Amino acid sequence: MKVTFLQKQGPDQITMKVLFLELEQHLKSSSGASVVAIDNKIEQAMDLVKSHLMYAVREEVEVLKEQIKELIEKNSQLEQENTLLKTLASPEQLAQFQAQLQTGSPPSSSQSQGTTQQPAQPASQGSGPSA
Repeated sequence: MKVTFLQKQGPDQITMKVLFLELEQHLKSSSGASVVAIDNKIEQAMDLVKSHLMYAVREEVEVLKEQIKELIEKNSQLEQENTLLKTLASPEQLAQFQAQLQTGSPPSSSQSQGTTQQPAQPASQGSGPSA
């Protein structure tokens, strides 16, 4: 049936049809290869993004581990300081501090300065006469 169709047309038309069919076939096969190539590029890009993200996450984990380590050390130092201050504080100072904790009010600047200065004074007075 195609033969009769092609025979009725002129040679230029037949040549154009053949070229068109060949071009169409080439584009179909090329587009299949092109789709595969694009898929490969997308997969490579995704792998690259994944590796960069994993690297960034590992770096962040290391930074956070270091911060945790520093915070644990600082917490330990503060606990030791707290214990020392509790032993040096007078019973009145401890009662005042407990009352402030229960009411939730922060100590005023004059109270906190007095609290920090008072333990130092008895310690220096105590060491003065014994020396």
